[in-house]
Amino acid sequence: MADPILRSGIFLAPFHPTEEDPTLAIRRDLDLIEWLDRLGYEEAWIGEHHSAGFEIISSPEVFIAAAAERTKRVRLGTGVVSLPYHNPLMTANRIIQLDHMTMGRVMFGAGPGLLTSDAMMLGIDPLQQRDRMMQALDVILRLFRGESVSETTDWYTLKEAKLHLLPYTRPYPEVCVASTVTPSGGRAAGTYDLGMLCVAATQPDGFDALAVNWNTAKEIAAEHGRKMDPVRLRLVGAMHIAETRAEARRNAEFGFHKWFDYFQRINPARFAALPKGDPLDILIASGAIVVGTPEDAIKQLDRLYAKQGAFGCFLQLAHNWASWEGTKKSYELYARYVVPHFRKANAHRVQSLEWTTAHNQELMALSQAAQQAMFDKHKAEREARAKAKGRAAE
Repeated sequence: MADPILRSGIFLAPFHPTEEDPTLAIRRDLDLIEWLDRLGYEEAWIGEHHSAGFEIISSPEVFIAAAAERTKRVRLGTGVVSLPYHNPLMTANRIIQLDHMTMGRVMFGAGPGLLTSDAMMLGIDPLQQRDRMMQALDVILRLFRGESVSETTDWYTLKEAKLHLLPYTRPYPEVCVASTVTPSGGRAAGTYDLGMLCVAATQPDGFDALAVNWNTAKEIAAEHGRKMDPVRLRLVGAMHIAETRAEARRNAEFGFHKWFDYFQRINPARFAALPKGDPLDILIASGAIVVGTPEDAIKQLDRLYAKQGAFGCFLQLAHNWASWEGTKKSYELYARYVVPHFRKANAHRVQSLEWTTAHNQELMALSQAAQQAMFDKHKAEREARAKAKGRAAE
């Protein structure tokens, strides 16, 4: 199996500081998707959260419906639907409706739910979330296939449940599961032949677990007589790039520390082992984030390839570290310089220039000969015309 051509996208949680107007923040998220569509990004995944104040999109499906009307080609995914929070029939119906509304551009990302505060508000025991995700996922895939499902559990009841609208995408939209550190994502992907969203790929624990969880998926898939396709593997990492490292560092001062403080509040253990100092500089030095140039972004992806092997898409974690203009510029620089590097988009251009350079003396001689031939031809024609005029005058 040949290595897949690397696709580009974002993972939009989103992260918006609590002093900023939330309406304008969500409108700017829509503007961002539109900007990425113009730049040629292939994917955008939108999160679902219900508490903690920063990640303020509670329905990725509603957001996707609006974003789809603003864009032409970017594929839009739920990143992710927290399955234990929803009746599986309702989830399946929403995704298939979006499949039709986007004419096949929707992707279905599924997970157990990230914020424990969400689960607590819903009276869900966090210890049950991963098992419930697998229960719901099994049912949703059966519904996608057109099956009728009757099933009673301790959290939902279905009686001859069946979709009244079959998928626009055949057999059904692409399905991915979230994967961080635990093997649950790899187990689900291998069992049900799904893609994987490695949402903490550049964080120390998530980086260490990359190959382990993908190998888990491959082993379980092999038990079912299948192979995992790296085209469907997405790695998520945070970066902000500018034309110089110093400029990128100044840009990130705008919002990085607010983003960092948010994680310190909701999950103090995430960065508990950091040494003393500015966390921005520490995380840059550790490789957990990139704040630098397109060359630094290329080095980060090379690092991921060395750890993981082949994968299909790199998703930048949307974070609002920089101002809006700085953020747009970062995504533009990535599209201009990082994407063509990994797609070898300029390989033939470089070869053509090198070939021309190697033959420049020969080509210049031919060009000069052609020019001189034109001068000689013109002179001969004018002399012949003058002679003809002279004979006519006689």
